[in-house]
Amino acid sequence: MDLKALRDQIDIIDEQILDMFQKRMELCIQVAEYKKKNNVNVLQTGREAEVINNIKEKAEDRFRDGAAVLFSNIMDISKSIQQCEINKNKKFLDHDRFHVGAQSKIGCYGVKGSNSEEATRKIFGKDVKLGFYHEFEDVFRAVENGELDFGVVPVQNSSTGSISQTYDLMKKYNVYINQMVRVSIKHCIASVKAKSINEIEAVYSHPQALLQCSEFIHKNNLKAVHYASTATSARHVAKSDRKIAAICSERCAEIYKMNILDRNISDEQANFTRFICISKNCMIDNDPNRVSVLMSLSHQEGSLYRMLTKFRVAGLNLLKIESRPLHKGNFDVTFYLDFEGTVKDEKVNALLVELKNELSDFRFLGNYREML
Repeated sequence: MDLKALRDQIDIIDEQILDMFQKRMELCIQVAEYKKKNNVNVLQTGREAEVINNIKEKAEDRFRDGAAVLFSNIMDISKSIQQCEINKNKKFLDHDRFHVGAQSKIGCYGVKGSNSEEATRKIFGKDVKLGFYHEFEDVFRAVENGELDFGVVPVQNSSTGSISQTYDLMKKYNVYINQMVRVSIKHCIASVKAKSINEIEAVYSHPQALLQCSEFIHKNNLKAVHYASTATSARHVAKSDRKIAAICSERCAEIYKMNILDRNISDEQANFTRFICISKNCMIDNDPNRVSVLMSLSHQEGSLYRMLTKFRVAGLNLLKIESRPLHKGNFDVTFYLDFEGTVKDEKVNALLVELKNELSDFRFLGNYREML
C-alpha cells in the first residue's frame, strides 16, 4: 500500500474520531446539565481513574501510554466544557469603573525625571501631582494602606525580561492592576565632573538599566555600581565631587544639569519597559483586553499542562506565563498568567469562576488594556 492510500485511510479514521468526539462532548454537556441541576461536582477523581485504568487494560502494550494520554486529554476537555456550561451564568466578580478623581492620590517609584514618572504622566496626564517613592515596595504598601489611590511601577522590559520584584510584590500585597503603559527607554551616560568616558571612575544606575547597557559598559571597561533607580543615580552623580557617571534618560541629565557623554547606549535600540498602575480596589476601564491572574498548582504529574488545556479549550490566547518561588524553603512556585480577554466575555468569566473554585491558591489581578 502506497503513502497516499495510507493517508486516505487515516483521513477516514480521523473523520470517525471527530464524529465520535463530538457525540461524546454532547453527552458531556448533558452530564453538566445534570450536575448543575443536582449540585454535583464536575471533578470526579474516582471516575477519571476508573476510565484510565480501563483504557490501559484494553490497549495494546505498545499503545498503552499513548492511549492513557489521549483519554486524559479527552476528559480534561470534557471537564472544561462542563465547567463552562455550569459557570456561564455565574458572575465572577464585582468591580468599579476605572476613574480618576480630582482628589486622587497618585505616586510612582523613583524621583523626578524617572521613566516611572514618564509612565505615570502618560496614564494620568502631564499636569498630575505625583508622590515619589524610593522602593517598589513603598508604592505597593502605600496603595494597600490607602496612602495612594494609584501607584505605578515597572513590570517588564523588552530587552531584559520580567522585573521579578514586582511579581513578588503582587503576590505579597492585595492590589489590582488597572492600567498598563509602554514607555520607550533611551539611555544615555552623563556626568558633572567627568568630561569624557575615559575619565569615569564608576557608573551608577538601576540593575536593569546596567544590564540593558551591558555591552557599552563592557566595551568601555566601566565599573558598574547598582543604585536605586536611574533617576536617583542621576541625582547622586550630580551632587558628587567625584568623576562618576549615571546611566539615565536625557531628561534626567537635563534636570540635574549633567553633561551627556554618549547617547542611545542600550544594547537594543528598540528598548521598551511596561509599567503597571495598581489600586486597592478592582477597577476596570471601558475596553480592556488583557487579564492577569496568579495561581499555585498541586504537585501532580501534568498539572500545569492540564491547567493550560482549559485556556486552549476556551479559545483564549495566553500572552505570558511567569513563575516565581514561594520563598518557603522549597522549590514550589507561583504562576502568573496574562491572557487576552475581558471579564465581560462569557468564556472568560466561566474560566475565572472555574479556576477560583478549583484552585486553593488563586487570585485575579486585573483586566486592563495596554497603552502604547
